[in-house]
Amino acid sequence: MKRPQAQVAVLQAADAQEDRRIDDVAEDADLKPEAATRAAFELEADGLVSVTEETLEHYELTEEGGRYVRESLPEQDLYEAAVDAGAADGPVQMGQAIGASGLEGGAVDIALSNYARKAYGEIDSGEITANQDADPGSDPEMLALEAVADGRVEDADADALDQLERRGLLDVREETVRSVRLTDDGVTALMEGVEAAETVDQLTPELLTSGEWEDVAFTEYNVEADAEDVSHGKEHILRQTANRVKDTLVGMGFSEMEGPHADAQFWINDCLFMPQDHPARTHWDQFALEEPEEIGHLPPDLVERVRSAHKEGVGPDGEGYHSPWTEDIARGMDLRGHTTSLSMRYLSGHQVGELDPPERYFSVEKVYRNDTLDPTHLLEFFQIEGWVMAEDLSVRDLMGTFTEFYEQFGITDLEFKPHYNPYTEPSFELFGTHPETGEVVEVGNSGIFRDEVLTPLGVDCDVMAWGLSLERLLMLMYGFEDIRDVHGTLCDLELLRETEVIR
Repeated sequence: MKRPQAQVAVLQAADAQEDRRIDDVAEDADLKPEAATRAAFELEADGLVSVTEETLEHYELTEEGGRYVRESLPEQDLYEAAVDAGAADGPVQMGQAIGASGLEGGAVDIALSNYARKAYGEIDSGEITANQDADPGSDPEMLALEAVADGRVEDADADALDQLERRGLLDVREETVRSVRLTDDGVTALMEGVEAAETVDQLTPELLTSGEWEDVAFTEYNVEADAEDVSHGKEHILRQTANRVKDTLVGMGFSEMEGPHADAQFWINDCLFMPQDHPARTHWDQFALEEPEEIGHLPPDLVERVRSAHKEGVGPDGEGYHSPWTEDIARGMDLRGHTTSLSMRYLSGHQVGELDPPERYFSVEKVYRNDTLDPTHLLEFFQIEGWVMAEDLSVRDLMGTFTEFYEQFGITDLEFKPHYNPYTEPSFELFGTHPETGEVVEVGNSGIFRDEVLTPLGVDCDVMAWGLSLERLLMLMYGFEDIRDVHGTLCDLELLRETEVIR
């Protein structure tokens, strides 16, 4: 029997009594592993060897994970600080516990996102409690980190390992190990004698130029052999959906807005007729900038009109808020809590000049809020902002726009609920049904801008507007139950790699 040289070498290196790894067979046969693998599959097709596969997982701590092994997890630090501050006896200010913990920057977000999840205590309205029955010293995730660091991964809790991988503290690499064993037919073939045939497994430039390719015998190519699985980069599913939202709105006749992420409170809040003593304008909801502390320029005439709307109201029946209003506060710089700051810039004519109705604009951009992290809230997220300027607009126009927009994404079960906003009247919230849990999820807020907003901007027709959540749209489209799986420090990379994109 004549067979290609590689197949003969694999037959001779294989064993009939035990499985031998391909790598070991390749070394004994003086072949590259991929050549030995190809030959093994060809021999298996002829029944001369059997090929088995085993998936092995290799665990390795990331730099962050290694640091926590040497020190401690951020949530453990926060728990100890909270207990020391008296949170086991009753709620204490979250800022006090965070300050005492020594946590800074991203470590604070990590601690807060895992604190309640592990039942260390509760975080609510800026206060924190500590569960007296919690035992951070036996934290399964810390024990799993230590087990991996010591080479005792078999002692680690499987759920804890999965969580560590989601947190980016552990890299898990899967390796497919193939082994071969001679079959009875393979043993018989060796006993009867197997010779190496003169075959060529690669078409080279020399064979082509010399013309020898016409006379040589080529090795058969196994098109059914498994190829190496290589994870490649691709556009993030959130960015894909954002681009699809943009295309949809452009197709509905909208133009895109642009503007700064850090802006004056004047554009973020004051133009929206939000009183300067409104709770949402405190540091508990907003991120204020230390540098620069205030904006360089605001339009004086517009500032005066906005001040007048707050203090005195608009029109003969306007009352205003009769609450303090100062330009110093209006000039303060914050990270925008909504992209409605862009709407104010455009509607006022400050961004692209005076606009004449009808006009339609949108943006799909990041916003920043000091929220408590949970499955539906993040500190930064994407908002789908939009507005229409036209004569005689009604709530029916607004609801019809939403119906048309969400139908483009397969969502047809929208629900609307009346709501209060300082800047729109009437106002309503939008809800959709989660495809997996069946729960009703809020997806946005909307309404018709009040005269107190439009008159200072110089707009004398109706403007309907909205702010929708891109991440919650993603939840309704794909069935995600926790938006932290999609982006952030707990992002589930495998989930993103395997999720089929909805077109």
